[in-house]
Amino acid sequence: MFKKDVYIERRNKLKSRLKGGLVLFLGNQEAAFNYPDNTYHFRQDSSFLYFFGLDLPNLAGLIDLDSGKEYLFGNDFTIDDIIWMGPQPKIKELATDIGVENTEPLDKLKNYLLNAKNQDRNIHVLPFYRGDSIIQFSNLLEIHHSEVEDYVSSELIKTVVDLRSIKDQYEVEELIKAAAIGYKMHTTAMKMAKPGIYEQEIAGTVEGIALAHGSMLSFPIILSQNGETLHNHYHGNMLQEGRLMLTDTGAETNMHYASDNTRTVPVGGKFSQKQKDIYNIVLASLDHSITLIKPGVPYRDIHLASAKVIAEGLTKLGIMKGNPEDAVREGAHAMFMPHGLGHMMGLDVHDMEGLGEDNVGYDNEIKRATQFGLKGLRLGRRLQEGFVLTTEPGIYFIPDLVKKWKAENINADFINFDKILNEYADFGGIRLEDDILVTEKGCQMIGKRIPITPDEVEETMKG
Repeated sequence: MFKKDVYIERRNKLKSRLKGGLVLFLGNQEAAFNYPDNTYHFRQDSSFLYFFGLDLPNLAGLIDLDSGKEYLFGNDFTIDDIIWMGPQPKIKELATDIGVENTEPLDKLKNYLLNAKNQDRNIHVLPFYRGDSIIQFSNLLEIHHSEVEDYVSSELIKTVVDLRSIKDQYEVEELIKAAAIGYKMHTTAMKMAKPGIYEQEIAGTVEGIALAHGSMLSFPIILSQNGETLHNHYHGNMLQEGRLMLTDTGAETNMHYASDNTRTVPVGGKFSQKQKDIYNIVLASLDHSITLIKPGVPYRDIHLASAKVIAEGLTKLGIMKGNPEDAVREGAHAMFMPHGLGHMMGLDVHDMEGLGEDNVGYDNEIKRATQFGLKGLRLGRRLQEGFVLTTEPGIYFIPDLVKKWKAENINADFINFDKILNEYADFGGIRLEDDILVTEKGCQMIGKRIPITPDEVEETMKG
């Protein structure tokens, strides 16, 4: 945990921005994966962590906005628990560690909530993303589960997004720790990318690095020589000489701050000229995007600038045609990059996405687009100092998508379909991704940059 003053300050900021009623943060419960005592690795709710800091199941935090009182609800461990788990702190001790004065057994929470409900006081909660939390909350308020959504507070969502979006120095330090673990994960994957190795051997080794650092994956590993499938979690292929291996992975620290990087490398350690040509376009797009990141700039504008670099590069190779600026305006580049440039990152690798993508990445000024590709941009709003985000352009040759656009004559003025199908149908995909902190006048990389130029990658792969 951070020092308790951090959590006190966060809760005070929350209280200063909300008016009237109760704010409830339900911590997560254990989740069984095949029988009750055999549980998944516990992962605490991120907003509970942000305001209450305790990484244990079966807790709840309550803030009374009218009295200013704060409560931690939870049960002390019994001797039976201690036999299996060892000595455990009392709820009072845990509360002291985070600066909360009032504690109650978990079964008392229902009385507090029902009293507030009967007095027509507001009960503010964030959207629930787990079924057990929905059931728990509906039982606490004695309502049908279909009514739970009525208590989700847009006022609370906006306030939490505003607070969690700006990373303080302690959070940045944790993100740098996560980046250091991610660096080892990615450079290890590079060194293992040899013909005859199965993807799952590399994926397992990479996950083991996270675990060996007392960490965990920040999301399931994407590792495949079929990188044209954007979220490819299948790891059963044997690597083949001449293919590209795309690895998109990251670590969470033991305080659950994330890293998220992508690198694409040539199996066997040497790029072909054809691969290098496409790779350098993606790298140029990434590097150009990073130069544009600073407070006040809409990230949607940076996405479009990144897309223009891709369109210009593909036009020079004869894969696209016409005016690159016109091609981007019409969305022709999205056949090669059908996703957005990046997303917010922090306690969640897609930070606060459970609160609604549009609530986090957009605002009253900038709304989500409907155009193919651009609508996949998770972050479009103006950047602010303290934001942490990913920047991850890519170029993918997806045969089914190419055939569909050709058959339907979509953006035919800008794309040489026959050249793609004849020369690039088995190319795969390339994505490159860095994690960036927005600073007062620009930005900086989170941690040491993972080898990324073709020469750096090839040199690393010799190890």
